[in-house]
Amino acid sequence: MNESLPPCPECSSDLTYEMGALLVCPLCGHEWAAEAAPEAEAAPDTTIKDAFGSVLADGDNVTVVKDLKIKGSSTVIKVGTKVRDIRLVDGVGDHDISCRIEGVSMQLKSSVVKRA
Repeated sequence: MNESLPPCPECSSDLTYEMGALLVCPLCGHEWAAEAAPEAEAAPDTTIKDAFGSVLADGDNVTVVKDLKIKGSSTVIKVGTKVRDIRLVDGVGDHDISCRIEGVSMQLKSSVVKRA
């Protein structure tokens, strides 16, 4: 409730309060040391890896490792389909690759591709 206290590192609630040497979140019950609060604000690891653990980057070429049904269509993307020049994005859900396959723009999960 105090403006100077950091938000909860677990649930991001701004309702944190001090209890002795600890900071406490009333929503999720998480407790942490006041000194450790700046470390919790460190940027999360944003490395995106393919189905086999290789790190992906913008502009990489990938290959689909599993048949994919396209939602709202009867079309299927077959295993082995090559996708060129991917872009890494913060997409809907866990879809973190934006690409074009057969002239259609779509988003894919990194867990269904391998780096080519």
